[in-house]
Amino acid sequence: MNTIIKDSLAKSVSYQTYRKKVSDLLNEGKSTGPNQTDDLLNYSNLNDARMNRLDKKTTLTDETVSTLKNTRKNQTWLLITEGWCGDAAQIMPVINKMSVETDKVDFRVVLRDENEDLMNQFLTNGSKSIPKLVVLDEHKEVISSWGPRPSVATKMVHDYKEKHGGLDADFKRDLQVWYNKDKGKNIQDDLVAFLDN
Repeated sequence: MNTIIKDSLAKSVSYQTYRKKVSDLLNEGKSTGPNQTDDLLNYSNLNDARMNRLDKKTTLTDETVSTLKNTRKNQTWLLITEGWCGDAAQIMPVINKMSVETDKVDFRVVLRDENEDLMNQFLTNGSKSIPKLVVLDEHKEVISSWGPRPSVATKMVHDYKEKHGGLDADFKRDLQVWYNKDKGKNIQDDLVAFLDN
């Protein structure tokens, strides 16, 4: 595991570099990852626009800011993602804002399909669900992992699958409405739990 983490960190990029890479690929008519389809490209374009908006509009709660200011130990938050992932587009701007608020959190990003060994260590119910956040301590040891969605959205997914047998377009639309109304608060609440105080 240590070797996998070390290799992935060596390949990781900053949030800003990730955003530029996705934008550059979109300018070439491509999405991230080896599979190139019209759907993935459309999702990537939508997510890029969504992230541009959220980068400007996302605000942290007073409680989150206070926790971030008072954290004492360094952590690395390594996020596994792809540009076409709708949940990631909602989550990444919040994580970035949190990391900007403190010098104790180093936010790094890797692409799932370029880091299969890492992804395979953090499966969700046997699937390569993203985004997946790997929380590392100052020694680059794994403290925990989180994702692919915040806790409230995870329960929404579970409950909908129980009732309907799977997720459909209606649910995905409802989930985006929930993200917009929540404004990143549930993500913040989940992630501050990883910080020592």
